[in-house]
Amino acid sequence: MASFIVVLAGATIVALKPQPPTSYIASGSLAYTSQPVSFSKTGSEIQEQGKELNEDFLLSDQILDTVATRLKLDSKNISTNINLNLPKKNKAGELETNIIGLQYIDRDPYIAKNVLDELMKEMVLSSQNLNSGRLKEIIQKINLLLPQAKRELQIAEKKLEKYDRKERPAILFAENGSLLSAITMGQNQQRQIKLTIAGIKAQIQSLENKLGLTVNRAYVASALSADPIIANLRTQIYQTESQIALLRKDLRPEHPTMIQLRRQQQAAEELLKKRAAEVLGGNGVAAPFAGDVSGIRTQSSLDPTRQALANQLVTLQTQQDTLQEQLKQQISQEAQLRQQYSAIPNKQLERSRLEEVVTLKKAIYDQIEAKLTDAKAAEAETVSSLSIVKQTSVKPAIVKAKSVPVTLGIGGFIGAGLGTVIIFLLGSMEGILRTEEDIRKIFIPRDVQILGELPFMSTDNINDNILPVITLLNSDYLELYETFRSNLRRINGKNLKVLMIASISHEEGKTVTAYNLGIASARAGKRTLIVEMDWRSPTRSTSLKVSPDPEAFNEPLLYYSNLGECIRLVPEVENLYIIPSPGAMQHSATIIESSEIRQLMADVRERFDLVILDTSPLSFSNDPYLIQPYSDGIILVTRPNYTKGTLLGEIIDQLLEDGLELIGGAINGADIPVKISTSESAMPLEMPITSPAGGASATSAKLDELSMSVGKS
Repeated sequence: MASFIVVLAGATIVALKPQPPTSYIASGSLAYTSQPVSFSKTGSEIQEQGKELNEDFLLSDQILDTVATRLKLDSKNISTNINLNLPKKNKAGELETNIIGLQYIDRDPYIAKNVLDELMKEMVLSSQNLNSGRLKEIIQKINLLLPQAKRELQIAEKKLEKYDRKERPAILFAENGSLLSAITMGQNQQRQIKLTIAGIKAQIQSLENKLGLTVNRAYVASALSADPIIANLRTQIYQTESQIALLRKDLRPEHPTMIQLRRQQQAAEELLKKRAAEVLGGNGVAAPFAGDVSGIRTQSSLDPTRQALANQLVTLQTQQDTLQEQLKQQISQEAQLRQQYSAIPNKQLERSRLEEVVTLKKAIYDQIEAKLTDAKAAEAETVSSLSIVKQTSVKPAIVKAKSVPVTLGIGGFIGAGLGTVIIFLLGSMEGILRTEEDIRKIFIPRDVQILGELPFMSTDNINDNILPVITLLNSDYLELYETFRSNLRRINGKNLKVLMIASISHEEGKTVTAYNLGIASARAGKRTLIVEMDWRSPTRSTSLKVSPDPEAFNEPLLYYSNLGECIRLVPEVENLYIIPSPGAMQHSATIIESSEIRQLMADVRERFDLVILDTSPLSFSNDPYLIQPYSDGIILVTRPNYTKGTLLGEIIDQLLEDGLELIGGAINGADIPVKISTSESAMPLEMPITSPAGGASATSAKLDELSMSVGKS
């Protein structure tokens, strides 16, 4: 009702407000223009770009200030009263029309017309200046690029020229077939030389067989036989030997004549050796005969015929050596030619690459030069992309007279709608329980005991995934949770081993309550295990400095089947363990009803004094109802300003009707004063520093200790 009255009063004020004075509208039109004939591509492109003018350009501060200065008006007032209607584009991105509509409103028709006239003139001039500026910028950039392109072209041409001076003859030699012909000719010459050498070898072998001498000995024998001094000395030696042979029968060896003859023979032999050494060159081929006179006499005894054959044999050997050397040179020359021929493809490829670089640089240079020529030609064609197609016309603005009943009717309708929205918002907030007393009024009539009222634990941690947990023994928060644990133990005795913590909806502190209740139980000397069974939310185990297993999400059933891997030791709280959740899963019911979870719950019931199951909210899924058979009782966690009363009552009634063991409730975030000392640690822990492997090994060792103390299950 208040909203209706306020809006209706405002509508009444608007309806009774007097009509404003008459205003005048000055109208005009601009159009995008293009040159009918264009001799440059650059000019056409700039003209087309001029059709993309937007409102920011047409109503820029420069245009408005120029017009305002010229007419001695306020530029802000001009900007407020001008209306610009730009053409729209169709789906293909083309302009539906080339007309730009302009309107200017003012109470003075003369001022309205002058302002719009000056605005259109200034817009046309600004468009021309913009096109000229774009063209100058293009020419300036081209002038900067052209020298660099020219230098690059010159460098490429010099590289190609240098390469041609060095390698072009060889490439041409190969391309015209001369190199291949030279290789073929060399091979033919080698074959001819080899045939000639084979023939000479045959002649040498035949002559050696006839003479019974090798080439070297034939040379020695021929040289010795041709020397007249050696022939004369041989004759003297023969004569002396003949005399000795005749006188040996009559004279004794000691006879002076015999002695004289032997001395003559010995002197002749010495002279023969010396002469043989002189003829054969001292230490040359005659060296083997230096101490053997009989050998010299034998070798020097060739007759003219045999001496001619020996000379022929020596001549053939000389020819063979000459041809062998020629063959080596031919083979070496062929190898060089073949090496040159094998390198020709790489040289051709390198030249082609250099030639392509020159072609590319030449094309770039030509394009830049052509673009510069085209841009300079466009200087004479550059005009504005806008033109005035409709001169300014002024007419009074038509103002529709206000209807008081209609204005009041619209105001009443808006007021009624606003009131309805307010009523709906207030109604949607009525179901929230605001105080602890409101929550008690839901629990007490249904005989549900309130086991504890727990204060709100604030956190300054920037990580939303870190929850406030208690770590110090002297914490006042720990005393309140110890009272909560004692009430729970007092009511249910020793029969309560597996406890399920649930809530109606999110943000009620269910997980915080489960964590801190587990810490209180562990501080009391109880082996306590927290099992995260909310598979629709990410794990919060990092709040206890426990890193989740990154592989658990991929194989959750394998993860739960291995106690040594999934049960993790909380590093800062003795006797406290936790099974982190693998993370948000799509099919959580498959995990809950699996044999791995049944075996896990049976094992932990035997191993631990207290097992706390942290489940998902009851109003969001049926997971808590599937988990309930594993537990000995349920505790409902509530929170003022978050828990909905109607929903809380319905869920409690449903639990009681189904015969489920509802142990009691807890009020989280209660208004309880708590003194916090400077060393208090009720704040969130740091991020975990233990690796998954390290945590698993520590847990395995602790579980082995527990197995020994509890005994075999």
